[in-house]
Amino acid sequence: MANYRVISSDNHVFEPPDLWTSRARPAFKDRVPQLVREYDGDWWFCDGHRVIGLSPGAQTGMRFEAPEKMVRTTTFDRVRRGGYVPEEHLKDMDADGVDVSIVYPTVGLLMYSVPDTALLSELFRGYNDWLAEFCAAFPKRLKGIAMINVDDVQEGVAELQRCARMGLAGGMITVYPPEGKGYDHPMYEPLWAAAQDLDIPLGMHIATNRPGPGQDFALEDRNRVRNSFLANADHWVRMSLADMIFSGVFERYPKLQVGTVEHELSWIPHFLDRIDYTYTQRVQQERYRFKEAMLPSDYFHRNVFAGFQEDVMGIRTAISSGSTICSGARTTRMSNRPSRAATRSSRIF
Repeated sequence: MANYRVISSDNHVFEPPDLWTSRARPAFKDRVPQLVREYDGDWWFCDGHRVIGLSPGAQTGMRFEAPEKMVRTTTFDRVRRGGYVPEEHLKDMDADGVDVSIVYPTVGLLMYSVPDTALLSELFRGYNDWLAEFCAAFPKRLKGIAMINVDDVQEGVAELQRCARMGLAGGMITVYPPEGKGYDHPMYEPLWAAAQDLDIPLGMHIATNRPGPGQDFALEDRNRVRNSFLANADHWVRMSLADMIFSGVFERYPKLQVGTVEHELSWIPHFLDRIDYTYTQRVQQERYRFKEAMLPSDYFHRNVFAGFQEDVMGIRTAISSGSTICSGARTTRMSNRPSRAATRSSRIF
């Protein structure tokens, strides 16, 4: 076991207070995310909207150990330093037995709800620059995932290429684009081509939907999100993956890797059965037909990876089917998970 390596596929930083304000151009400085002190503690605000408190960075393990003490926010001095200091991040990884951390944002996830695409690109660039610096401290152990705005695909491609040059390991695109611009649209062809050419995976992390009909993820305080929406979050990633598969994206770009991140696993077997059934039993002439002798599920197996946080049913299903299990426990301890996470690392089905 001496050479056994543990990779956390979904670690998270917690952004420092001046990340965006110190990097934004003057036209955006008052609109980018910033901390505001209120009567009950510090809150992240963006473009005049209160977005999220500091509980994800300051209540490690509390929902297991003392759930009655949980609060919506606190002050930044209580945020675990491993969330934003690379050396402290590594100490937390070592305490949890994690060798490599695939790093996602926390506050940044919620910024995908920003409707103004110019502002979105500005704050993504600022985060990506900071993340590249964060990971450069320990490049063999910290692998950052850039935030990519694909409202303008060519701009998104340029940012993906820039982030690859800075050493970031992947790109995060919205789980669900605006209506009428789904991932079966030809406009995204340059993005798929660039990701394949760069050999850089694209992740679709929970809570990164763009604003649109039926979306609960508005920019305002996320505590207002309906439980029914949260319980069915995998709906949106299923729609996006199905659009990509049925339109032949993975046929045209066979080395492209796209991930569903933190949407759990239990839905996957049913999803695979349904996409194959639809393709073979509900054939209509105008629908795209693969040129290869492949089923939709074959493209999922070849081109899609899945990370999860907590899904007992998914783990049981994967074990019974002989699949490789991987998870993304937030082992840097800034989330509400056990101090020694039982689930780790990255890929299934």
